[in-house]
Amino acid sequence: MSSYDYVIVGAGSAGAVLAARLTEDPEVRVALIEAGGPDTAQEIHVPAAFPHLFKSALDWDFDSDPEPGIGGRRAYLPRGKVFGGTSSMNAMIYIRGNRADYDGWAAAGATGWSYDEVLPYFRRAEDNERGADEFHGAGGPLTVSDGRSGHPLCSAFVQAAQQAGYKANDDFNGATQFGVGRYQLTQRGGLRCSTAVAYLHPAMERPNLTVLPSARAHRVVLEGGRAAGVEVERGGSVEVVRAEREVVLSAGAYESPKLLMLSGIGPAAALAAFGIEVVRDLPVGVGLQDHYMALLNFRTREESLLTAASPGNAALLESEGRGPLTSNIGEAGGFFRSRDDLTAPDLQFHAAPTLFHQDGLGAATEHGFAFGPCVLAPTSRGAVTLRSARPDAAPRIVHNYLMTADDRAVIVAGLRIAREIAAQQAVADVVTGAYDVPAGDSDAELLAWARRAGQSLYHPTSTCAIGAVVDPELRVLGVENVRVVDASVFPTVPRGNTNAPTIMAAEKAADLVRQAA
Repeated sequence: MSSYDYVIVGAGSAGAVLAARLTEDPEVRVALIEAGGPDTAQEIHVPAAFPHLFKSALDWDFDSDPEPGIGGRRAYLPRGKVFGGTSSMNAMIYIRGNRADYDGWAAAGATGWSYDEVLPYFRRAEDNERGADEFHGAGGPLTVSDGRSGHPLCSAFVQAAQQAGYKANDDFNGATQFGVGRYQLTQRGGLRCSTAVAYLHPAMERPNLTVLPSARAHRVVLEGGRAAGVEVERGGSVEVVRAEREVVLSAGAYESPKLLMLSGIGPAAALAAFGIEVVRDLPVGVGLQDHYMALLNFRTREESLLTAASPGNAALLESEGRGPLTSNIGEAGGFFRSRDDLTAPDLQFHAAPTLFHQDGLGAATEHGFAFGPCVLAPTSRGAVTLRSARPDAAPRIVHNYLMTADDRAVIVAGLRIAREIAAQQAVADVVTGAYDVPAGDSDAELLAWARRAGQSLYHPTSTCAIGAVVDPELRVLGVENVRVVDASVFPTVPRGNTNAPTIMAAEKAADLVRQAA
């Protein structure tokens, strides 16, 4: 039986950050438990190759239960099972969300999480190639850069959106989020800069960090109402990795609530149904949120990413760190509002220089181009629950996409904006016809198409939310020495891609943990 000061479950977007920051103190001993292994696969580091990781051994490969709001379809839910977690297989888009998100959290009781209070943690993490300013940091571990692909099809989207009357925005993390443009990315020299690259690998040189790969956490071991360690299966044997100070769950919005429930922390009636002794009755797993996206797909006469993996492009990536293989696929996009009275966006667009359909699993067999909206501030709420008491059983996941009238109205409004952009000359100049788009413009036709063709944007949050399951210091309510540090603690899903907010939360959590020591 081994013992450490801190035991962290999950070497992903949050856990890698937290492990690196805590081990800056040479007197602190940290164990980092990861179900996956090292991030050595080439498809991780070559940005355009990340869809090849879907349903691989490096993917948790979750599916939702049948989703009632989208015709009973199951949603494919990729999650990274590897050093860096989902930051090793995401689209690398660096978006923080909106000031209104964090100020809303603080107003609802999440003390210390207002925009002005979290901005220093975003800046501390960041090494933006544009340099530091009032919004951005330089010199942090996480490299943030302008995309090096610059694909003409994404330029066509940005130009068409401007032709439709939407303003250009060269920094969605700056003074305003509204407008269209290209995304900044977590890339370094044209390659992926995951939290494994940015934080974990440098920290693994320290003798006070022990990383346990290929280790599945079963549950938090509780003794007298406090966390004493984590039960882990490695190489066919089960052991307890003990924590002298704290256990931290950084397993993500699907697995962190599952681990709490397997440990007896969760909705009492649900746990009792599986014969799990209830330690603390909390609404764990309740309040699941995600961004639901519907992309219009067009055929094009232009060269798309279909031919990106050519020898010449591989040589360009290797020699100069640029070219189509540096594409993050979702190169461009923008933020819009469905109604004029909104002060913050409720729609986000992504544009990709390739066909992107069938939950991102559809083969791109011809040159294509995709863009469309997601519901950015959803009012639909789902849940993560247990499927069985076996630690190796995937949880039951239902997001309830489009189950509220508000969300249905927003996706319809977003598809109207998409059709408006598609009607502009800049798009007409590059497309040859529809591949998969709505047949008509009525509310019913747009909604029916969104239900059939939409998918997750892979941004689950809020299943261990501040105020409901954890306090503003991310400590599980009523249980000593256990915290949750990942996107599950967000009271609401931020208005944007969730990787940067997750890294910010881990940076902030490192200070919270140190202050409590």
